[in-house]
Amino acid sequence: MTGTAGASGTSSPPDVPGGASAGGSSRAGDPGGAGTGGSSGAGGGARRPDRAVWTRVDGIQGASLDLLNARMGRRHYAPHAHDEYAIGVCVDGLETMRYRGERLYSAAGSLVVIEPGEAHTGGPADQDGFAYLCLYPTAELVGAASGWDGGLPHFREPIIDDPGLAGRLRLAHRSLRLGDDPLEGESRLLEVLGAIVRRHAVRVPPGGGGPRGASGIARAVAARLSDELVGPPTLAEVAADLGLSRYQLLRAFRDSMGMPPYAWLAQHRVARARTLLDAGHRPAEAASLVGFADQAHLTRWFRRVLGVTPGAYRNSVQDRARRRPAS
Repeated sequence: MTGTAGASGTSSPPDVPGGASAGGSSRAGDPGGAGTGGSSGAGGGARRPDRAVWTRVDGIQGASLDLLNARMGRRHYAPHAHDEYAIGVCVDGLETMRYRGERLYSAAGSLVVIEPGEAHTGGPADQDGFAYLCLYPTAELVGAASGWDGGLPHFREPIIDDPGLAGRLRLAHRSLRLGDDPLEGESRLLEVLGAIVRRHAVRVPPGGGGPRGASGIARAVAARLSDELVGPPTLAEVAADLGLSRYQLLRAFRDSMGMPPYAWLAQHRVARARTLLDAGHRPAEAASLVGFADQAHLTRWFRRVLGVTPGAYRNSVQDRARRRPAS
């Protein structure tokens, strides 16, 4: 799922409905208090507007945790990846996403887990749209919650049918988002993360499972682009340094990352701009510092990746910080 960082996936280009409906999905309200109800129904009345609300919670195992509460009727997220896990639940409608080379569907009540660094898309599967809740825990937090000493939790199946855990995730999300009892929110979060890992993940040893070839090329290209964010090298320059043709580089990068280098660079710039906005920079300043042509260019990509404008995101994070009492 998206957003991140990370809880439902997304698809490109934006504002274009997804493919044919998978059909047969259940409908559910939102006991977690996400503010999303039933769908408008096929051929029915007015479609509710797209909305994406980000919330940041501090003090979770000494770090911050981002939460997303969204409804998507038409918008599709561009291909992107998160540094953290994206763990969410569809609360209404039917979502479609592309992940690990497959077209997937998640109906109301389904858990969705996207691993760090995995490219994905996401959007509504039909005209009724969908709503979801998502949270973006770090790999360290997920590992600690599971009680594992080392190794990265790996989820072979990104769509998980476990209604009990889906309900618990919604309650944890609600508790964290409202912030009335931080101890309750953190406790619910750690308990549900631990249960998700124990029931549905396998352990990948540190340094293990790292395929060579295309993934190694992609990592080298990504590192180069990240280091030269504002003035990136040309494809010819990167390919020559790696001893490859431009075609070989493009094919290896797309096979490993799920998107071409220019798209990866754009979503990485969005992630860096988001950090600058968190630190208090204005959108125009952030755009310049990460290499976007101007604020409008940042805004287009920010909405494709995170579902909101940079200004709306900055305001939501700052409003939350002002409301949250000092500990």
